[in-house]
Amino acid sequence: MTTKLSTDLLSDIIQQAIKRGATDAEAIAIETTDFSVEVRLGEVEKLQEAASRGLGVRVLYDGRQASCSTSDISPEGIEELIASAVEMARWTSVDESAVLPAREELAREVADLSLFDSAIAELSPERKIEMARAAEAAARNFDPRIINSEGGSCSTTIGKITLVTSAGFAGEYRGTLCGVVTAPIAKDGEQMQIGYWGDGQRFLAALDSPEKIGQEAARRAIRKLGGRKVATREVPIVFEFGATEDLLGDFFEAVEGGAIFRRSSFLVGQLGEQIASPLLTIVDDGTMRGAVGSKPFDGEGLPTRRTVVVENGVLKSYLLNCYTARKLNLSSTGNASRGLTGAPGVGISNFFIAPGVYSPEEIIASVKDGFYVTEMIGFGFNPVTGDYSRGAAGWWIEDGKLTFPVEEVTVAGNFKDMLKGIEMVGNDLRFRGKLAAPTIKVDRMMISGE
Repeated sequence: MTTKLSTDLLSDIIQQAIKRGATDAEAIAIETTDFSVEVRLGEVEKLQEAASRGLGVRVLYDGRQASCSTSDISPEGIEELIASAVEMARWTSVDESAVLPAREELAREVADLSLFDSAIAELSPERKIEMARAAEAAARNFDPRIINSEGGSCSTTIGKITLVTSAGFAGEYRGTLCGVVTAPIAKDGEQMQIGYWGDGQRFLAALDSPEKIGQEAARRAIRKLGGRKVATREVPIVFEFGATEDLLGDFFEAVEGGAIFRRSSFLVGQLGEQIASPLLTIVDDGTMRGAVGSKPFDGEGLPTRRTVVVENGVLKSYLLNCYTARKLNLSSTGNASRGLTGAPGVGISNFFIAPGVYSPEEIIASVKDGFYVTEMIGFGFNPVTGDYSRGAAGWWIEDGKLTFPVEEVTVAGNFKDMLKGIEMVGNDLRFRGKLAAPTIKVDRMMISGE
């Protein structure tokens, strides 16, 4: 008989940990079924399906903490898990901030955020293979210059998370995800370029069609053909929405609570300060129905919420779990993230830049001489100082029009100046994952090229 990873089982684990001497304890169960298929030139190259069930426990013992996990959920395996965690906790260092949330902070109910789609759960392997093939085929048939392919893929995840804590929380929720991607190769003369595009959603009906994904991937490959360097100079920069998402991911490194209490962020001590253009508003929202990053409670049992991080350029909040909140004498924003082992970290929910009023075309038309960035390459952000330097590709803008593709250049500046230099925010916000952002225009940045 298969043991069910229920709240009752996890409650029993908590009680056993307390009986063994733990001051407090948490138990988490994660169950997933993952499927992925990869095709290339219409042929299936890789097909895999994996189901996993794991159990983790974190115990606190007079300011000390330790965690263990197991996939052995037999009575003997669970007993060994609890004993190991309690014994390990006795030997760790005391950390007065390592305590569970107060009971009044915990979620009182598990909100239904519409995270599970039966249509994804019922997709047959044959249909998933068809979707991967359709995306690749649409890309290959888009233009004669598409001469090869890195392949197409379709993946699904069906999961369930259960969390119980001795602070008084017990809850669980199910979720689904489906993603389709493809990467065609374009050639013109001797030059070859790879395009990449995909979409991921919790609901099949919200997912772009494989054909649309394939066509967009091909368009992106073709528009990179003929790319060249430009002379080093300082010009306005327009970041296409995908490139803006990269910027937003870097910004998270500077606004998450761990970086703040360790004083390893340029945003330390900036709450309430004007750190960006009044046009910029950044939000983290874990309560959006059907969104990829939504969940009814965070990794510590607190309700997720909508947190305005930056409002009209003013830094309103950091993103915090209970531990980082205590370190900073603040309150958690419900952003605790966790796996089966380790203390909760800080993660994003649905992290996005609020849309503005301008179309991407209007933003491009506003630039007389500048760079339209469509792709960021590599890493080059220092959250301590805000210094920023990354490889980039895109198109050159002359008199408000895209004139020729650009590659092998670097864009550089400082995040403090970049945030304050935002002159326009686009209206093209769309969620394809946890990070989302529209096109933006920054007044000036340095381009290093020829």
